[in-house]
Amino acid sequence: MTTDTTSGGSWAAPLRALGIELDTSARRLGEYAYDASNYRVKPLGVAYPRSVGEVAATLKVCHQYRLPVTSRGGGTSMAGGAIGSGLVLDFSRYLNTLLRVDRDAHTATAEVGIVLTDLQDRVAAETEHQLTFAPDPSSKSRATLGGSIANDACGNHSVRYGRTSDHIIALDLVTADGLQLTATRTGLHPTVTGDQLATERAATLTAGLHALVGEYLGDLRSELEQIPRQVSGFHLAHLLPERGFDVARSLAGSEGTCAVIVSATVQLVPIEATSILVSLGYLNVVDAALDIPQILTFAPAAVEGIDEAIVDTMRRLRGSRSVQGLPPGKAWLYVELDGGDANELHAKADELLATLQDSGRVLASQIVATNEERQSLWRVREDGAGLSARLTNGADSWPGWEDSAVAPKRLAPYLLDLQKLLARFGLASVMYGHFGAGCVHMRVTFDLRTPTGRAVMADFAHAAAELVVSHGGSLSGEHGDGRARSELLSIMYSPSMIDAFVAFKTLWDPAGILNPGILVDPESMTDNLALDGVPERPWPTRYDFTTSTSPLVGHKADPFVKAVQGCIGVGRCRSSSGGVMCPSYRATKDEKDSTRGRSRVLQEMVRGSKPVDNLWRSPEVRDALDLCLSCKACSVDCPVGVDMASYKAEFLSHFYRHRVRPRSHYSLGWLPYWLRITARIAPSANAILSSPLAKPVAALGGVTTRRRLPRFASARDLRRALAQDGHPQPSSADTDIVLLIDTFTKGFRPEVARAARRVLNASGKSVTCNSSVCCGLTLVSTGQLGAATKLLSRAAAILDDGTHRPIVVIEPSCAACLKQELPKLVHSDAALRVAKRIRNFSGIVCELVDAGWHPKWKRTTPPHEVTVQTHCHEYSAFGSGSQTAALRALGIENVREVAGCCGVAGNFGFEAQHFDISMDIARLALAPAIASTNRDTPILADGFSCQMQIAQLDPRRQVLHLAELLDESSASS
Repeated sequence: MTTDTTSGGSWAAPLRALGIELDTSARRLGEYAYDASNYRVKPLGVAYPRSVGEVAATLKVCHQYRLPVTSRGGGTSMAGGAIGSGLVLDFSRYLNTLLRVDRDAHTATAEVGIVLTDLQDRVAAETEHQLTFAPDPSSKSRATLGGSIANDACGNHSVRYGRTSDHIIALDLVTADGLQLTATRTGLHPTVTGDQLATERAATLTAGLHALVGEYLGDLRSELEQIPRQVSGFHLAHLLPERGFDVARSLAGSEGTCAVIVSATVQLVPIEATSILVSLGYLNVVDAALDIPQILTFAPAAVEGIDEAIVDTMRRLRGSRSVQGLPPGKAWLYVELDGGDANELHAKADELLATLQDSGRVLASQIVATNEERQSLWRVREDGAGLSARLTNGADSWPGWEDSAVAPKRLAPYLLDLQKLLARFGLASVMYGHFGAGCVHMRVTFDLRTPTGRAVMADFAHAAAELVVSHGGSLSGEHGDGRARSELLSIMYSPSMIDAFVAFKTLWDPAGILNPGILVDPESMTDNLALDGVPERPWPTRYDFTTSTSPLVGHKADPFVKAVQGCIGVGRCRSSSGGVMCPSYRATKDEKDSTRGRSRVLQEMVRGSKPVDNLWRSPEVRDALDLCLSCKACSVDCPVGVDMASYKAEFLSHFYRHRVRPRSHYSLGWLPYWLRITARIAPSANAILSSPLAKPVAALGGVTTRRRLPRFASARDLRRALAQDGHPQPSSADTDIVLLIDTFTKGFRPEVARAARRVLNASGKSVTCNSSVCCGLTLVSTGQLGAATKLLSRAAAILDDGTHRPIVVIEPSCAACLKQELPKLVHSDAALRVAKRIRNFSGIVCELVDAGWHPKWKRTTPPHEVTVQTHCHEYSAFGSGSQTAALRALGIENVREVAGCCGVAGNFGFEAQHFDISMDIARLALAPAIASTNRDTPILADGFSCQMQIAQLDPRRQVLHLAELLDESSASS
């Protein structure tokens, strides 16, 4: 196939002339060169069609120029099916509408770019929460309907609801040459009545498909649809006469190789009124698999398996509270039972547990008691692909053989043989997946950085294919074959069936432009591997990016290179709900503003052939990082712990080395230095802020003139706040707690320091106040790491006083900086000791309550309810539930936690060029939460930047720090 390969070449001009949104920039091509697989294929362009008409027009041009076309939704393919060498069509930006719901017929029609959770939420709203779209793959919060159809995805409840293909009623298609057809359960017809060319094409295809079935009738009946999860290859059995010539379902699982699907009509299912979750602990996954046949007799809605490596990694990333509801064991099954009557379900669960106890394999079991525990367990399972990618021992593991499936009764012997095969190749793996459906997800410790390691991967994959076939299984159970397994189809299927696949593809796409190299005429699984061709060279950094390396891997990549390659593309940063990551993507819906998009551009940077010093000056990387708020939510919400804030700070430190920086880097970045001055001249500085000079001064410093600016506190204000109310100041060496008065607190809100000290004293603890050190947070976030390191080194030297006393930091972002950034930038034992002693205020409150302290509320009881905005840095460093845990420990049960970033994130929201996006982010979660909070309900925001954003949204709202709530509401005052 000959293709015009210039980014602005002859194929691009007619697309632009048609008004197609087309991007051929180097940065964009880098973002779309990857999906969630092991592969990297750089496209020539990325298009964002706004309508079916634009899709058809685009395909006509591509067909004319023989330009390969790859359809893409969430870009989460683990087999390499969402990347291609020609034009990528991203349907997720515009073609994402729920078109209609027929409640009586239990059907919905939606465009293929709609995210599955959005589809489910909108259907539930349209049907008063009576109906839903059943397929729920673990990536459902960013995977699209089109991608689920392309791979024939299944999900956690597939033991009840099967595959996506089981729910397809009709598909609206655009052919490779731009004709619009509709595939149904009984045939094929033109989408637009009276379209003569489409009518003729439908007739031609129908005749060809009937002829194909006649020629390969015996093969279709004997080789296809032998097990529930037989997803590998084309699903031609649906064309059999006894299946009604179901063209729509025959195209499910075709991975974008036959036609471009633009919308689908799907079957909906009732939402069960009640469900319970049972967790079962086992010694290993094989023991767990042995109980599957018995469990299936209880008609469960879900049976999922995980092992201890995933749980350990989750707890390391997000804290011990992140995994709840698991009994003792080294492997676990989740069994969900559902129905209409809670008592009957509990009786059924008791019967199930009694039956399994008789088998002798269950070590422990429990019915998961609370919704919070259920959500935490499903989060662990849904993040399995990411959590198993970089384990607690530092080992990297990769897909490639991550989706095999067998009949559920064959699962245990298959897993046992698979473990033996791994041992034979000297490989290790984490196993998890849809055990109730016989589908095994696993990531393997392949060494994809070396030729020897890549050869081992290929040899293992061929041996594993033979193994799964010997067990009557499938290469893929829901991820598709893609670039990873298409070459193995000849092991699973006869030559005659392979010929049938070729004939099917050729009927639909005779020019071969749709996702070439997949399923038919496959490329080698070792072609285009993303870790192949990355230069081995050092990248000197100020941050310490080193992690422990697995003894299984002989090649050791540079720590910075390995860090930025940590993103494996699962795309949780593209989720619109759950967690905090990634606030900029949630506002713009642009791949470049996702953690994944930024990671991919950084990965392209470290592949570069130029000298390292030149690569650090990449304008594409600077642009990709521009809207990163440095909120650090990705460091915990990303299943592999990508820390984009650190990568951004490191990059900026090199990019601006010996260069003039943006003005805001000097005004906001140097805030620790400026506040030393304003502490002496606060009245004069505040007078300027209240005068017509305020806006010109702000603009001169690159600060937005549209935001309310805080008033400066004087040194006298701080002294008054910390006065001991006539009580003597204890010796600093004899106190129980060091209260660190950070730069933000002493510079803007010393009254919070007063409240914090009073609360700690009221708990019976003696307190030493220290206002002499600064963490340099604003210097870190602007990439001025040399200056930041000096401040942090000084802080470590002063705070490392030879004691183990907790250091309580009032401002959560400063607490996070001292806990996380200090040991990464200051490479000393003192830094490590100080970091271990750092507490946020809510954390010390929990410790005090655990030790027996309870505040004496002025009104005898705590507030009935509280709305809380947790600072993103606190979320990342101290756990997502830190604030909520403290409030509940204090007896406040009704806690509404805002699910998202406030949008300011330190200096970001004060920078002139970022004001609009900052406010867009605030409107996603914070603004609605404030609007729906009663005026007499306290709003807590310990972070100073969060308080500033709330003041911007609603200037009349009083916003409190937790210390102020306790000081004002309790007898500590």
